[in-house]
Amino acid sequence: MRQIIFSLVFLLLTELFVYSQSEKKSENITSATEESTKTGWNFGALPTITFDSDLGFQYGGLVNLYNYGNGSRYPRYDHSLYFEISRFTKGSGINRFFYDSDRLLKDIRTTLDLSYLTDQKLNFFGFNGYETTYNPGWVDDNDTMVYHSRVFYAYGQKMLRIKMDLQQKFGSTDFGWVAGFAVYHFKTGPVDIDRLNKGKAPDKQLPDIKGLYDKYVDWGIIKQDEKDGGWVNYLKGGITYDSRDNEPNPMKGIWTEATIQFAPSFLGNGDYGHAKFALIHRQYFTLIKHKLSFAYRAAYQDMLYGKAPFYSYPLVMTSFMKGAYSEGLGGSKTLRGILRDRVVGKGIIYGNAEFRWKFIRTRFINQNWYFALSSFWDWGMVIQKVPVDIRHVIPNPDEEISDYFSGKKEKLHNSVGAGLHIAMNENFIIACDYGMALNEQDGTSGIYIGLNFLF
Repeated sequence: MRQIIFSLVFLLLTELFVYSQSEKKSENITSATEESTKTGWNFGALPTITFDSDLGFQYGGLVNLYNYGNGSRYPRYDHSLYFEISRFTKGSGINRFFYDSDRLLKDIRTTLDLSYLTDQKLNFFGFNGYETTYNPGWVDDNDTMVYHSRVFYAYGQKMLRIKMDLQQKFGSTDFGWVAGFAVYHFKTGPVDIDRLNKGKAPDKQLPDIKGLYDKYVDWGIIKQDEKDGGWVNYLKGGITYDSRDNEPNPMKGIWTEATIQFAPSFLGNGDYGHAKFALIHRQYFTLIKHKLSFAYRAAYQDMLYGKAPFYSYPLVMTSFMKGAYSEGLGGSKTLRGILRDRVVGKGIIYGNAEFRWKFIRTRFINQNWYFALSSFWDWGMVIQKVPVDIRHVIPNPDEEISDYFSGKKEKLHNSVGAGLHIAMNENFIIACDYGMALNEQDGTSGIYIGLNFLF
């Protein structure tokens, strides 16, 4: 807990230092909000410093540039440019550029994401949620009786992502259209044990055993032609409804989208041509003006036809990315407190409900600030299953099939928690969420420090 508090204080002090160096462009203070109107370029920067016993130290930083133009639309910006580069000393990393503007093309909102994400140990628990068994002791090196490996439920992945979305409203209405494309290239394989063990004492090294990913390949659940990764290329189209009063943290309004993503064979998808459909509804209610709101998100996603490679199942469809990752149910962007990628299937439903309380508003170093607390409930489940043939499953002599496949039916995965958000000029928001899983099959808890409200 002390490390978490130190991280938050360090981030906040860095933020204050960065913004104390910039000049205020305008002193137009409104009587309603007592906030100054921002004009021109403003920017936020944060260092990235964390530690993982297997991945090593994470170091790097991010910068978010906002251009408010002449300030007439504040807090809406004309252009937003986001850059992040961070590395773990054992090889994982984030390299990302994200651009958002409704001024680049007249009356059309353009978002562009260019990312190269490397995971030395990406979570893999199998498919179809509770139909697979998670054994916490197998990854707990303190439980010497049953311990397998800290990376038993993991594999290595490198992902290149190029994603562009265009959106436009129909005239003066809140309805609109969305179209775009996404190009993914995955390189997958077993965890690189030798790299993670480099420099470790013998008693701290990971054992050289087969993990769940390797077993799924041996059992034929993951096919030979998909086990090493490949290309997944999408074309997207859909309709939207957006009446939010403020995108980063709305106090009222609706944001709904219905989209279809096509991955035709002729677009480089080979034998894995398919299509997915997603419906995401978000709604926001003011409970106390300027202070307290209630927000919820409910989403449905399934596969319309075809077959997809295993590495594309975790992809969660959205027309606007809130962070570097949009994969799998579980983790910082979907089900907080539940293990990342714990809930993976061909079709999923998920939802989140939050109370958000802005308990402090102030102006400091020529910037507008607010502090907000939140409480939340997250839930999700698989509704369209990945076909899994267990006829060729051969456990180790001291194991049972039930150690891998529970024989139970899928049901809702639930978590609850709370968060703290610190916002500067309404748009740059430091977020810290703490979530607790309500079923030990989903893990225990998670702490997530990053940017933005969840939705």
